[in-house]
Amino acid sequence: MLSRVTRSSLAAVALPLLLLATGCDHPPLPAKPPLPSLPQAAVAPEKLARFYDQEPAWGPCADYATTDGDREAFANPGFECARVEVPLDYDRPEGPTAQIAMLRIPARGERIGSLQYNPGGPGQSGMSVAATMLADPLTTSPIGEKFDLIGFDPRGTGASTPALDCFTDAEREDGALTMLLRFGAVDWTEQQARDLADQCAERSGGSDVLEHVGTRDAAQDLDIIREVLGDEKLNLLGQSYGTRLGAVYAEMFPENVRALVLDGPLDPAAKTLDRFEAQMTVTQRSFDELAAFCATGPACPLGTDPARATENFQNIVRPLLDAPVPALDGRRLTFNDAIDATITGLADEAAYPVLVQGLTELTSGRGDMLLAMRDAASSRAPDGKYSNALEANLAINCLDEDRRTPAEETALKRAVYAAAPFTDPGRPVVDAHDGCEDWPVRPTLGIPYAEGIEGLPPTLAVAATGDPLTPYEGGVNLAETLGSSLLTVDVARHGTVLLGGNACVDGIVADYLETSRTPPEGARCAG
Repeated sequence: MLSRVTRSSLAAVALPLLLLATGCDHPPLPAKPPLPSLPQAAVAPEKLARFYDQEPAWGPCADYATTDGDREAFANPGFECARVEVPLDYDRPEGPTAQIAMLRIPARGERIGSLQYNPGGPGQSGMSVAATMLADPLTTSPIGEKFDLIGFDPRGTGASTPALDCFTDAEREDGALTMLLRFGAVDWTEQQARDLADQCAERSGGSDVLEHVGTRDAAQDLDIIREVLGDEKLNLLGQSYGTRLGAVYAEMFPENVRALVLDGPLDPAAKTLDRFEAQMTVTQRSFDELAAFCATGPACPLGTDPARATENFQNIVRPLLDAPVPALDGRRLTFNDAIDATITGLADEAAYPVLVQGLTELTSGRGDMLLAMRDAASSRAPDGKYSNALEANLAINCLDEDRRTPAEETALKRAVYAAAPFTDPGRPVVDAHDGCEDWPVRPTLGIPYAEGIEGLPPTLAVAATGDPLTPYEGGVNLAETLGSSLLTVDVARHGTVLLGGNACVDGIVADYLETSRTPPEGARCAG
């Protein structure tokens, strides 16, 4: 049985993770109701006056908790929570509404304004990550001195309502969703894809909910939140997928931006297949670095020759396809669980020892450590309850990512296994369907996005050279697209601001947030 301390450390390893679903150019879909144009334009604020004029009712956070871990963290009397009402459909502001939940950690000193925070996913709870992972760093960070941190749950996620819901906890326990869905490793049939859309709509409050959880709707929510917080201009810390949200906000509301910190950036011009092939190439590189690290220690489960580490890893995990091994609480570790855990551990080089320990344990026929890592990444509580992070991830990406045909899905899987052979199950790649193919509307984001923005103030992209989930080159490209300054961090981890404990990074970011002064060209921080 793992201790609470061990579970907490594994959760720290797992968040924030990039959980983007994959795709290629979308094919024509069956006849549907009228579809929105791309890209979706911002709705004029004068049509939304009643939403912009709200006053949030701040109060205790206990009732906002959706997981056991949040209940403990949200009990902190220093936190304040509230909800903001937004239109479900911005083209029909008089219609149904959604509620966006927020958690505020007040500034310790002389306040400049609010700093909205999105940890990525999409689908991760900004409230949860702010309360459980950023609260401690903020007690000493100059960022926490000058800014209220606002962790918010984007529409459809966490404590916001309506909440996306596609599967029961029992179905999730049986592997209905996996982090691997972003790499096309879920073999949906045509009927399952149809059932998925129907099931998500039924459990989430209707198909209109599924039609309005994309990034462009979330960016409009950000602007309403900005106003109700009393901020003339937006300050945003976006990590991973949060950099997409920030870039789209900049495209839609450039005149309302004060400061954008975009940490672990996504490439705004890369089509889905190309982006994820690049991502998996970097993930394989991180696996090779893990192998080199492991080979220096005693009894490395990947062997002493890093060149054979992929083969040795496959020999360890492929038997799980037919024979999962015993693990935590009478459960069993599957092949997909082991791959999810490994990708989680590769997100931060500080987690390499934990991952090696888990693989060593697996060679002895137990999967406790790896299953704990998988649970942390999947937001599974010890009592078997799941957050809706992966379900929200799926639904949001159905509106953001390129739709793909069965042939494109097959090509995607082959490309992934070629780029990251350690993930290859060693079985023939079969035709499969995109789980989003029967979604009520086509994707609404539009890729590329955030191009040709005029009047955007100075912004800051922060990119790690060894980031295994959002390759460094994507950060370079985002900086060029937005005209941002680029801070390069020489470290192998995903997400460095506040989460990385790097005084150089946090100092530069704090100075930028306070003064709007960006670092000089070529700025770098060591790991």
